[in-house]
Amino acid sequence: MAYRKLEQYDESTTEALAGHIQAILDLIGENPEREGLLKTPERVAKALQFLTQGYFQDGKEIIQSALFQEPYNHMVIVKDIELFSLCEHHMMPFIGKAHVAYIPNGRITGLSKIARVVETYARRLQVQERLTEQIRDCIQESLHPLGVAVVIEPMHTCMSMRGVQKSNAITTTSAFSGIFLKSDKTRNEFLQLIGR
Repeated sequence: MAYRKLEQYDESTTEALAGHIQAILDLIGENPEREGLLKTPERVAKALQFLTQGYFQDGKEIIQSALFQEPYNHMVIVKDIELFSLCEHHMMPFIGKAHVAYIPNGRITGLSKIARVVETYARRLQVQERLTEQIRDCIQESLHPLGVAVVIEPMHTCMSMRGVQKSNAITTTSAFSGIFLKSDKTRNEFLQLIGR
């Protein structure tokens, strides 16, 4: 299945995850039997399934589900795509924006498909560096454009809420292919158009 929003949860997975969440509540000194926490294990189990649904989606299928022949050969940019992911080191959220561009080579894809590719790879346990490259590679390998550019700018809660506790730090990563690698002019046009 190329892309689907998780609306139904697997009962056995939910039950197994909820059991582990209940054990975690015990281990941190909480009482999972108190009124406010009675349904918390199930809620967290469902939230985890939602936040990691990208494991069951295929970015390449998403792009290929909406391919159109089109002679347009200028930059296509989808910017300010909301990004929510979980850091694989602490399983804490990182939240920000992704900016994605490609230069078609005879074929285009639906604009929503670019945002869905971002979401597919973001809805997995991630490091930002790998996420940036996965988005680039998916679009490059599925659409075969003249080039792809990806910039991601999130705030990592594992850095703001714990550890170094720097709440205003934004981490920027980029990945380029094709003409965006070969041409400073093209790359700089992209960076200017996304306001960077």
